[in-house]
Amino acid sequence: MTILPQATPDSEPSSFGFLITLRENAPCSRVDLLRYLDQHKIGTRLLFAGNVTRQPYMNGREFRVSGDLAVANAITERSFWIGVYPGLTTEMLDHAADKISEFLGVGF
Repeated sequence: MTILPQATPDSEPSSFGFLITLRENAPCSRVDLLRYLDQHKIGTRLLFAGNVTRQPYMNGREFRVSGDLAVANAITERSFWIGVYPGLTTEMLDHAADKISEFLGVGF
């Protein structure tokens, strides 16, 4: 259902958020999942990256595109952050994981 990030070898990331990307064949849209999480008091943020050529700022600007931008489009359409900063308790993180699991119909 999701594509999860992996730390690179010999790295020790300290994240404020955890990036989640829904797979193309996911049983829901990102909008549906984020709406559900919001209803359950779970904050999320969109990732400002992906295909920036689709941002309104780029209208009328000159730029060069290399390739079909399929991965960039997937990030633009299906990725989001969920908070994991150190101030969150285990109970809060479990609540978020349980709600995502519940919505997607999978067990973590």
